[in-house]
Amino acid sequence: MNANPGLLRQLGLYSAIALVISNMVGTGIFTTTGFLAGQLGSPKLVLVIWLVGAVFALAGAFCYSELGINFPASGGEYVYLTRAFGPTWGFMSGWVSFFAGFSAPIAAAALAFSDYLSYFAPALAQEKAWWRWSNGEFGLQFGYAQFAAAGLILVFTILNLFGVEFIARIQNTLTSIKVLVLLAFIGFGFTVGQGDWSHLSQATERTVTTSIPAQFAISLFWIYVGYSGWNAATYVAEELRKPERTLPWALMLGTAVVAVLYLLLNVVFIYAVPLGDMKGVIAVGSLAAKALFGPQVAGIFAGLLAVSLMSTVNAMVTIGPRLYYAMAKNGAFLPVAAKVHEKWRTPVPAILCQGGLAMLMTVFSFGLLMVYIGFLLNFFAVLAVISLLKFRRREGWQKLGVVSFAWPLMPMLFVIPGIWMTVYGAMLAPAISISAAVTLAAGALVYHFKLKKTGESLVS
Repeated sequence: MNANPGLLRQLGLYSAIALVISNMVGTGIFTTTGFLAGQLGSPKLVLVIWLVGAVFALAGAFCYSELGINFPASGGEYVYLTRAFGPTWGFMSGWVSFFAGFSAPIAAAALAFSDYLSYFAPALAQEKAWWRWSNGEFGLQFGYAQFAAAGLILVFTILNLFGVEFIARIQNTLTSIKVLVLLAFIGFGFTVGQGDWSHLSQATERTVTTSIPAQFAISLFWIYVGYSGWNAATYVAEELRKPERTLPWALMLGTAVVAVLYLLLNVVFIYAVPLGDMKGVIAVGSLAAKALFGPQVAGIFAGLLAVSLMSTVNAMVTIGPRLYYAMAKNGAFLPVAAKVHEKWRTPVPAILCQGGLAMLMTVFSFGLLMVYIGFLLNFFAVLAVISLLKFRRREGWQKLGVVSFAWPLMPMLFVIPGIWMTVYGAMLAPAISISAAVTLAAGALVYHFKLKKTGESLVS
């Protein structure tokens, strides 16, 4: 009997698409537009930045699809960067994913869940925290919102221990509910909702003093988090049936569906509420629902949107540990993360470690989490797409037609905006960029002193 059994190929195309959609649709779209309202001050700019994000995400999904069919193994960026630039960069991408790729987004989604529940229990709103401390961009808070968020994370962490097929059924159900809720919100919002099309031409006073071009770059971090998750299926490639076919279709179809939903949702939000009234509002979906349908119907939508955020939390709780598992198998993460439960066939230690960190991260302020996530994820996704430029010179490399068209147009549509965001982010959000640099430095030290010899020997 194998002392450490491996993962099983149990996930089909629908489950893979469900993971992509659930990983994408969540924290960003349900919370970001209220912040963008104050940052950009123009309805047209708010819609334009979501459109730019859609192009950005689709370009990334196309490039990752080509990487995925050539490397159909769990791990995503860890696999691609290890093969392209060596084990140090592979480890660093996985280290960052543990903090900014999954644990922090899980915390942010769970906090957003709490804010939507505050429609029924106002004490659950983040603004009702018992204790709050801030220093510039850096902030900590604690209250009932943190209890509710940590409780949600704990529930899904425990459920994910009992097998990927079991949790996939839960995920498929939650994703179906999420998509139906959003379609109903959009459809009823335009047909029976009490909105006003004049809102789309009503600008508002900005809450920041940075220039529009500079702020556009910073705000793209929020948009990046909103669209992040288009690469979700790459993390469970070892559990996909026929990954060479399933993976690219899951990435491309999932991303395209979400891009359309996001643009329509933002039009509904602005149709429902003038931009000036949504500045700084986290639960912007609840605000729009109340304006469109009145308080009673808005309560139904607030509850359903909270359920939608449960789907987002569960998707990330499922996907993250598969990355740590893939890394640990190559000696590039704590060895315990490679252990798979003999009966449930899940990486139990990795799931538990991620859950614990995510619960701790709920004490960080929401804005800090969002920009921190966007800064680091953008950096490593750009590196992964750059690796495609190197891999394409290999003999026998499988090329996708959509990526080959006007080569290298597709990777450049992703890389150039990503570099622009990183440069502006470092200049205009120094505290958060320093936090990101500390995360990278800590990862480099861990790799150098603990894992370097093991990782290099296994990769070579």
